[in-house]
Amino acid sequence: MLAAMTRHATDLTNPDLVAFWTERHLCSVSTVNPDGSLHVTPMGVVIEPAAGLAWAITSRISLKARNLSDGGPVAACQIDGRWWSTISGHAEVVADPDVVAEAERRYAERYRTPRENPERVALRITVDKVLANLPR
Repeated sequence: MLAAMTRHATDLTNPDLVAFWTERHLCSVSTVNPDGSLHVTPMGVVIEPAAGLAWAITSRISLKARNLSDGGPVAACQIDGRWWSTISGHAEVVADPDVVAEAERRYAERYRTPRENPERVALRITVDKVLANLPR
């Protein structure tokens, strides 16, 4: 018997989508390198559905932060067996300590308290598109 599912959720506030993005899953994040090729790396991502945002933390010297320094496109995908969700949009790299602290707080709620990193920046992603195949 097939489980009921949500297909291609297009709203970041969809309850099934929010539940999936609240569970502890690691994501792969894709950015575009200067030569046009893709950079894909694992990363923890947290959504803020009401604001249409997603948050992540990384080092300011990471390739993904450098790729996103001009507000470039980004996609984050998480998968759990046959269930998956991808969010995409444009990211802003933010070094402001208050914004970084907020991103760290959100990350800690979903994953764990991040290790100390004086080079840390926040990635604030404005989500433009949501795709998913989720259980209900």
